[in-house]
Amino acid sequence: MRNVHQVVVVTGASGGIGRATAIAFGRRGAAVALLARGRAGLDGAAAEVAAAGGTALTLQVDTSDFTAVDAAADRVENELGPIDVWVNVAFTSVFAPFAQIKPEEFARVTAVSYLGYVHGTMAALTRMRGRNRGTIVQVGSALAYRGIPLQSAYCGAKHAIQGFNESLRCELLHEHSGVRNTMVQMPAVNTPQFSWVLSRLPKKAQPVPPIYQPEVAARAVVHAADHPQRREYWVGGSTAATLLANAVAPGLLDAYLARTGFASQQTSEQRPANQPANLWEPADADTDFGTHGVFDDRSKSRSTQLWASQHHPLLAVGAAAGTLGLAAGAGALLGRWSRR
Repeated sequence: MRNVHQVVVVTGASGGIGRATAIAFGRRGAAVALLARGRAGLDGAAAEVAAAGGTALTLQVDTSDFTAVDAAADRVENELGPIDVWVNVAFTSVFAPFAQIKPEEFARVTAVSYLGYVHGTMAALTRMRGRNRGTIVQVGSALAYRGIPLQSAYCGAKHAIQGFNESLRCELLHEHSGVRNTMVQMPAVNTPQFSWVLSRLPKKAQPVPPIYQPEVAARAVVHAADHPQRREYWVGGSTAATLLANAVAPGLLDAYLARTGFASQQTSEQRPANQPANLWEPADADTDFGTHGVFDDRSKSRSTQLWASQHHPLLAVGAAAGTLGLAAGAGALLGRWSRR
């Protein structure tokens, strides 16, 4: 479906999920504002949005700075038109045990990965509320519910986004607002972050398998933007399994992650001493890392769980039909048995 009138803002649009999402909206003919810090990454993403059929506007913005985010929103509306969809993706992180993270580093991760979402949501809502329409999509993670070792700052930010987004959703429902917000909980995704995250691990960082391609995440974001009545969507069987296990037996999951969480987040290769780090400065200022990370050969290009998350009513009907079928079959068996 093409929608030449749709105006979309994507933060963190220079790589990974943000970039794949911007391209997906561009493929529909949307005008897409790409917000990120890295000039080379932004230019590369803009070229791909245009090649896909969209209109791209690049804005170098650090989402931890609300004034800059708000000014960017003004420019988007002046140059592209009223914002229809705002997607918060931008984040940074530190891969290290908590005891090895400096206070200023933890604060920086929080300022970008949590407050950046707050700032984006504030800028979007200020403009959408007056029109009584618009959609805000928060790109979350299974780690919004379940903390794992070596990512305390990132997990804390995702938990904070979850609580903030739920609170806002209740307020919008109370107001009977036409503005919608929803959240998409992601699995491990093959993004460039593992090549540029600030890391103090001895080995190269990796996403915990199974790993999904950014395009899977992007399809979920676009669907959520089109169907924001749902409070959240789960992407990947690993996300569903993690959230369900955490709800049933969080203590057992603590023990399991304590045993496996360190090794599963590192490859067998030594981390290069000169690996770039994007915590304070963008790693893609001069080099475009693209949409994908370095795990293409291990990444899935589709998710059955995503389909299931998008088709709850159909699954409910199927489950009901299955239950009725089982009941009918059981009744027939009982009838035959009683006539013996």
